[in-house]
Order: sequence, then C-alpha cells, then structure tokens
Amino acid sequence: MEMDDAAAVARVRSGDEDTFRLLVERHSQIIFRLAFRMMENEQDAEEVVQETFLRAYRGLDGFESRANFGTWIYRIALNRCYDLLAQRKSRPMMQPQEDPDAPAAIDQLPTKNPSPERRLLSQEIEVRVRSAMEQLTAGERIAFVLRHYEGRSIEEIARALNVRPGLAKNRVHRAVKKLRQELQPLRAFR
Repeated sequence: MEMDDAAAVARVRSGDEDTFRLLVERHSQIIFRLAFRMMENEQDAEEVVQETFLRAYRGLDGFESRANFGTWIYRIALNRCYDLLAQRKSRPMMQPQEDPDAPAAIDQLPTKNPSPERRLLSQEIEVRVRSAMEQLTAGERIAFVLRHYEGRSIEEIARALNVRPGLAKNRVHRAVKKLRQELQPLRAFR
C-alpha cells in the first residue's frame, strides 16, 4: 500500500528523514514542469526544484497537517519563481551565445520538411513570444502559465497565488492581452 502525503510528512516529522525522498519523487516532475514554463530554461528550473524541496524540508515543521502537501509545495515553487523573475528584472540580462553547431530550436520541431518561410515564421513567433513573456509582471506570468499551460482553474490560481479569484482572473486577462498585442503583427502571415 502506497503512503499518502500526510502520512509521509508525519513520518518525516517523527524523524524518518528518508521518507522525504518519497515526497520529492512524487512531486518533483510537476514542480519542474511549472518551473521550466516559468523560467524558460532548464538550469533555472532545476534550481527552482532544488530550492523548493530544500525550503520545504526546512519548513516542514511549519506545514499544517490539514493542508494539502502538493498545494503547499507548489506555492513554495511559485514563490521561488517570483524571486528569480524579480532578480532577472533587476539586473541586465546577458543573452547567451548560441552554439553555431547546435541545431536551431525550430529545426527540432517534429516537422518533416518545413519550408524556409515556415522556418522563418516559426523563429519570429518564438522570439516574439519570449519577448512578450518577459514583459509580463511576475504575477501575470505565473497566472498565465498556470491557466494556459497547466490548465488550472481561476480558483486554483487564486489559491496558489494567495489572492482573490477576481484578481487571478484579471492577471490572466492582462497577460493574454499583452501577448496578443505583441503577437498582433504576425496575424498577417496566417
């Protein structure tokens, strides 16, 4: 019989530190997926996952047993994403040098033989989406990712962000509006 999160937390609190590994294994994929979508790179996503579980382990005594561990750990990950996004905004970001031998991201799409025009358009879309996502506030970005990538309801987003549902809905709306505005010039190519 598999141990549920509440039982695992209770065992860790009583001194069985190895049981925390079960919680990490159970929740690390969803935390990584969220972090990767928020941070847009694997290295930052891995940092978020590692820091999330470290903070959770250290703060396990403050975890209320009546709460859902998955929701609690998700919130810790969101806070870490907020922190990293704020750090990015506060310092000038150097653009990484591209490896000329590495295949372009567009070349890795599962298309057999895209036309040169399709490749160029896909590259332009990728650049514009990244640019638009960077212009979102951390709250808008998290709300957008939770809604449109994770498929979370407005109520779930509100709980995760610890805000009223109306504010969560507003953040999603503002994010969509900003993304549409940034991507508007590409509508001519449809």
